[in-house]
Amino acid sequence: MPAVVRGGRRQGSTKSKGQGSRKVPATPGKVAAIGRLDLSPRAVLISIVAGVVVLGGVLATGARAERISNSVSNKFDSVTSGMGLKVKQVHVTGASPEARAAIQQAVGVRADQPIVSLDLNAVRDRVQAVGWVKEARVVRLLPDTLIVDVKEHDRLAVWQTGGHAYVIDSSGKVIQGADAGRYPKLPLVVGKGADQTASEILPLLAQRPRLMARIEALVRVDERRWDLRLKDGSLIQLPAVDQDSALIRLDALDQRERLLDLGFARVDLRTPEEVAVRPSEGAV
Repeated sequence: MPAVVRGGRRQGSTKSKGQGSRKVPATPGKVAAIGRLDLSPRAVLISIVAGVVVLGGVLATGARAERISNSVSNKFDSVTSGMGLKVKQVHVTGASPEARAAIQQAVGVRADQPIVSLDLNAVRDRVQAVGWVKEARVVRLLPDTLIVDVKEHDRLAVWQTGGHAYVIDSSGKVIQGADAGRYPKLPLVVGKGADQTASEILPLLAQRPRLMARIEALVRVDERRWDLRLKDGSLIQLPAVDQDSALIRLDALDQRERLLDLGFARVDLRTPEEVAVRPSEGAV
């Protein structure tokens, strides 16, 4: 019977049962290489040199890789734009008429710009950099709409200091870009420190519309207390602490004597449990 050839080796006929088989030992080098790593000084040196060569190749081709990446990105934008996925509408919500133009300019998105690859975080950061804006949220609505929703700083008062006037919010922050001349109905606070403490006194005065309607300006004195200057030239001096109690005493006097209608030069409320009134020169 002819021999059978498998895998290039010639195999003879089957041996008889009486003939013992002989095991061929495996090659020591190949077995030893499996399951262990040669960390000899020479091998470490070779690995380091190879790593430096590979790193140098990567750095040398970095510009090319960037060009390839840009090319792929441009191709992706071209494909998605061809599918109609590009900016057609930008809706800005929550913006006041005064702030809208600055916010729209900060959005910085042009018509027909690919919408899928648009960096929404970058748009949001630009919008939040506008002085009017406290926070912003940008939403992409496929296929072609961008929503920019903003929350503006509240307008608490006009702060006058150093010959300049600024619009401030309830935290005392100056709202960049806000023209103080456009807010004649906002309370006027004057002096150093008035911006940081206006949010404490104004709510107390808002509870007293009869008094609030007569106030021309709130003047911060020595960064400790307030003087209320009325439109008729009168002055109300508040204490440095417990201002609410002082205003309650003023309320009681006004209800009893109609003080705000009669006119006066000065009302001193700085002493607890006491009200000192100086009549105006024309008072009888």
